[in-house]
Amino acid sequence: MSSFKRDKKEEEDGGGNPFQSLDKTTILQETRYFNETPVNHRKCTHILTKILYLLNQGEKLTTQEATDAFFATTKLFQSKDVVLRRMVYLCIKELSSMAQDVIIVTSSLTKDMTGKEDLYRAAAIRALCSITDSTMLQAIERYMKQAIVDKNPAVSSAALVSALHLSNTAPDLVRRWANEAQEAISSDNAMVSYHALGVVAGSRKNDKLATVKLVTKLARSPFKSPYGLCLLIRLAAQLVDNDESEASQPYIEFIECCLRHKSEIVIYEAAHAIVNLRKTARDLAPAVSVLQLFCGSSKASLRLAGARTLARLTAKHPTAVAACAVDLENLISDSNRSVATLAVTTLLATGAESSVDRLMKQIASFVSEISDEFKIVVVRAIRRLCSKFPRKHQSLAAFLAGMLRDEGGLEYKAAIADAIIALVEENPDAKESGLAHLCEFIEDCEHTALAVRILHLLGREGPRSRQPSRYIRFIYNRVILESGPVRAAAVSAVAQFGAARPELLPNVRVLLARCTLDDDDEVRDRAIYYSAILDTGDRDLINEYIVDVARPNPVLLEKALRDHLATRPDEAFDLMTVPTAEQPQEADVAVEVEPRRPVQISREEKYSEQLAAVPGIERLGPAFKTSEPVDLTEAETEYRVRCVKHVFAKHLVLQFECVNTLSEQLLQNVRVKLEVPAGYNLLYEVRCEKLPYDKPGNVFCLLEFPESAIDSLGTFGATLDFSVRDCDPTTGLPEAGEGYEDSYPLEEVEIGCAEQIRSRPVNEEWDATWERAASAPEASDTFVLSQNDVNEAAKAVCEHLGIPVSATGDAVKEVRGGGMWRGGAPVLVRARLAVAGGGVTMHLAARSPREDVAQLLLAAVG
Repeated sequence: MSSFKRDKKEEEDGGGNPFQSLDKTTILQETRYFNETPVNHRKCTHILTKILYLLNQGEKLTTQEATDAFFATTKLFQSKDVVLRRMVYLCIKELSSMAQDVIIVTSSLTKDMTGKEDLYRAAAIRALCSITDSTMLQAIERYMKQAIVDKNPAVSSAALVSALHLSNTAPDLVRRWANEAQEAISSDNAMVSYHALGVVAGSRKNDKLATVKLVTKLARSPFKSPYGLCLLIRLAAQLVDNDESEASQPYIEFIECCLRHKSEIVIYEAAHAIVNLRKTARDLAPAVSVLQLFCGSSKASLRLAGARTLARLTAKHPTAVAACAVDLENLISDSNRSVATLAVTTLLATGAESSVDRLMKQIASFVSEISDEFKIVVVRAIRRLCSKFPRKHQSLAAFLAGMLRDEGGLEYKAAIADAIIALVEENPDAKESGLAHLCEFIEDCEHTALAVRILHLLGREGPRSRQPSRYIRFIYNRVILESGPVRAAAVSAVAQFGAARPELLPNVRVLLARCTLDDDDEVRDRAIYYSAILDTGDRDLINEYIVDVARPNPVLLEKALRDHLATRPDEAFDLMTVPTAEQPQEADVAVEVEPRRPVQISREEKYSEQLAAVPGIERLGPAFKTSEPVDLTEAETEYRVRCVKHVFAKHLVLQFECVNTLSEQLLQNVRVKLEVPAGYNLLYEVRCEKLPYDKPGNVFCLLEFPESAIDSLGTFGATLDFSVRDCDPTTGLPEAGEGYEDSYPLEEVEIGCAEQIRSRPVNEEWDATWERAASAPEASDTFVLSQNDVNEAAKAVCEHLGIPVSATGDAVKEVRGGGMWRGGAPVLVRARLAVAGGGVTMHLAARSPREDVAQLLLAAVG
């Protein structure tokens, strides 16, 4: 044994990555050793390891390089060395997506797949399924079915996992293997049983009745695999989530029964499912008790799972988690700092105001030892505390400012800045201290995006503070010391002080004049632009272009400008037709670790590529507003159709998202026949040429709005017309013949006021805006609403008119709102609601430069 020992110095000398300085060209040249006879097993294995390392590090091979390496690798099939052969299979899998003519090794892999050497068979199945296309799969279908029910667990599991991957490209073929997979569910091997259940459940995912039968059958029989039982719990939870009737009670009982299972992963999966399904604290008691036991476990993984799930639960049911306070207190000193962080943040969310200071001191003792992602968890918990306990804003803001001065990445610093910004916007008492902390931070901020955002906040909130002049120094320092983008943002912020505070205007003009000499074009242009507007002294002009400026969506603005230059370069571009940027809303969760923040995109961006299928769509300009999809069929019908309404300045595009749920039918020449109301003009329709089973397709109808705004309110009758061809249920291929014509009735499509108005958030200066619009045409009337509760009535009116829900008052509710009409005309709405005679009476007034638009809002309610 002494020959295997290495002293400490030898270990230190031999450290590091042996593949750190690999060269792609050199390695590809080394593949010529694969042609040697006899094969040098160790040398070839080392070369294949280098190739796999490069590919997994993101190295890109050209098609020719990949093809040469692929065919050089296939020459190693002559070797009988087990390690080398398995490396060959791995390389074939990795290179097959880049190389050409890879199908040529199918026969060799098929031979290994059906051979007697079990060490080769599993790897050969994985490699074969990764290189074989859907047309060649039928040739190996018989072997795959045999492999699924093979006695060797490794072979069976490899075949099942390969079937799961193939279900994305050839679902109809994999569906024919369901009988063999059903048989494999009863396997004694835990992984085989788990993978088999995945294949069977995947083949039935679009058939609710079949899924119900599967879950019901397996829930009643003893299931040996803990992994398969976890998947079964998830399937049962999906059925409960989609069906809130009493019929789902057996599945809830099954999940609760799994809380008493001997496997810890099954117990946790059941508790996690109950936490996500239950709506009352009493129903959560069994799951919370299990998670409480996890918090006292000797295993760090179980403590982390229990603490993290309880942390998530605090958002909706803090009282249910409060019972675990003692166990969470014990976790504060846990050696695993991730567990301690989750415990403290959960206690912060559920504890009393008196315990905040004590918990903050405990966080401060170890916050420097945890990673950035868990520091973000702490910051988000403190952000919620700011809303929950506004009187604690001073100590909380000071703690956040201390974290802001520590080392950390952009995401961590952005989370702290978000918390302070939220504190400034929500709590008037914290505005001065919060802005002071942010001003101090941008003095040393190394992140341009964060500095620009803080400057934008200072420009918006600074003029409203008690001493606005104190912030101008911090802002102007950025003009002197920072990069171009930060200097440009500082110019915009300074201009807002001049626009909002007349006493500061002379000083602001001097600063802007200095900025006109800047080296950066953007800084100079902004300074000249703002100086020209401020010099006019026109309050309406200043408010429209400096104080209350709508921010267009940058992605859609670029697209609209490109389309305008390509189609109508001689006409003036209307900026008001471009949708504004939507503010991302924070998810309603208590504590969530998110390594990456998902990109926020608007619905208009999401559907812009799909709308390209409509001929001439670029001539209509940018989409003014895209509505949420509306179901036109029931959820369990043969054909599922949803309608998405895309509103343009003068046109309407109705997009019908269609799904065929019948596996024995192929729909062709699919269209939606519309009954168009008076005034509308149907210009064009785009049919869906083919709608196979379970693959979505789109039908588009392009219409022109009526000249009068009031005539745009209407209802479209809709019928789905198509040609049906029967398909072989085993192969999925259509039978011979032209098929027959058929139709399917759809729900009516309604175009109201909400689809044609893009709302704007209500700001503090709404009263002044309403008074400035006194000279505009006004329409008003009194209505009796069907609701009995004034709050419900106010919310319903806002949703019906498409304006943001902003209601104030108790006895008399006043709704204030506004937006932009699809033609570019602004509109303001004020409604007063009160309870009278057992019902709700509303007086509605609307102002707009276009009188017909103001009348439209009244007609929409009436």
